[in-house]
Amino acid sequence: MGFVAARWRRPESIESLHEWGLGGRNFGSWITWFLVGGDLYTAYTFVAVPALVFGAGALGFYALPYTVVVYPLVFLVLTRMWSVSHVHGFVTPADFVRARFGSPTLALAIAITGLVATMPYIALQLVGIEAVLKSMGITGHLPIIIAFAILAAYTYQSGLRAPALIAFVKDALIYIVILVAVLYIPAKLGGWGTIFDAAAKKFAATPNPADGITLTSTNQLQYVTLAFGSALALFLYPHSLTGVLASKNRNVIKRNMSALPAYSLVLGLIALLGFMAIAAGTKPVVGANGKADTNTIVPMLFDQLFPDWFTGVAYAAIGIGALVPAAIMSIAAANLFTRNIYREYLNKHATDAQEAKVSKITSLLVKVGAVLCILLLDPQFSIDLQLIGGVIILQTLPAVALGLYTRWFHKGGLLAGWAAGLAAGMWMLYLIPNPANGKAHFGGSAFGLANLGFDTKMTIYAGFLALIVNLVVAALGTLAFRAFKVADGADVTKREHYFVDEGDPRVKDLDLSASH
Repeated sequence: MGFVAARWRRPESIESLHEWGLGGRNFGSWITWFLVGGDLYTAYTFVAVPALVFGAGALGFYALPYTVVVYPLVFLVLTRMWSVSHVHGFVTPADFVRARFGSPTLALAIAITGLVATMPYIALQLVGIEAVLKSMGITGHLPIIIAFAILAAYTYQSGLRAPALIAFVKDALIYIVILVAVLYIPAKLGGWGTIFDAAAKKFAATPNPADGITLTSTNQLQYVTLAFGSALALFLYPHSLTGVLASKNRNVIKRNMSALPAYSLVLGLIALLGFMAIAAGTKPVVGANGKADTNTIVPMLFDQLFPDWFTGVAYAAIGIGALVPAAIMSIAAANLFTRNIYREYLNKHATDAQEAKVSKITSLLVKVGAVLCILLLDPQFSIDLQLIGGVIILQTLPAVALGLYTRWFHKGGLLAGWAAGLAAGMWMLYLIPNPANGKAHFGGSAFGLANLGFDTKMTIYAGFLALIVNLVVAALGTLAFRAFKVADGADVTKREHYFVDEGDPRVKDLDLSASH
């Protein structure tokens, strides 16, 4: 299907970022719903969320409110981003920042931030595939290399059309597997009461005061700020915006923001698989190093309770669930490099065809980098990198999201805030230990307020505090630059008609092309 996608909705030429990287900006409601859903709910989601619930209990359910809260938050932001991008031909969030604040340096900072945050995310999709392979007893890296070679080939040929088409299959498989699982497994285990009782008994026997089937006084603030901070970060990722910018009009985005919470229903059911694994007595696969890989909990649960043929369907769903977002992420990363580094600094007069060629090659290199992360690094390190990635991408919020609504911030203030937020985030992550695996640093995202001098055991999401630092420094920096009358960049995004819909009968004669 990935290769066939090259002929699906085929344009006269695919040799431009608008066609290869954004599917011709012509996807309707259904395609966008599957594409964005396939992009946000990845294989790692289906593997890691239940694994977190299995290990920590209620805290793992933070993913549920975060995916409910995010859609109202971004409803207005993304429709406005689509309008501005449609008028000016923007392909990446850094394109918008470059035009809005007139600062190539700030745009470069946003582009590099997006690239750094996206790379480990792609590598984590491989962790999902590896969990399935380990559960099947397959060792070695050859299957991963073959999978990503196929992914690289069809992405190179078909661009964004490939994951858009495959997303239909991925989501259909996942819905079938999860709905069967939540009906079949509880019936086999003796009902939901038995499942929750087993989970409560397990957590009561552990020395960790923060786990359990309900939140505790120490982790409630962490839960709230992690959910809210993750919601703010989700659509700042370049691959999230790529799916949105491929939509054909604003109404498509509005309908999708209204309908996408349906995925959250399934996500809640997926999270409950962690408790089912406890009740079923499921054991994770133990690696050659003697450590249990909790990411294998869901595949092992399916292998334990389902007939072989249905376990195969479930494993296929997780596998395809990795390839769809990995394709979109690599395209988004390639677009960032091409538009905001290659075109800005290496070839200012690049043609559409040259841009498309550079983006295709870059997408291949990004995938090679992701495979090397898995081959050369401990997979746990990739998970830590993704944790850091969420804190990093949050620091683009003032320039990207707030920049859509106000130009009060000075470009120098935004740069200072970005740097301060990153520094504060890295410092906090460095101080967080994880006694469970013997890590003294970068052991999670739960920053103890005791580190700031408070007499409490409560923790808070490090990315949330880092964002507050960012905003405060950006505001103070802006006031300082204004006081000293430091020149600001020129805003070339001022237009009267950004925020109208092409389909609105009141503006049917209005030309929204970039030349007008």
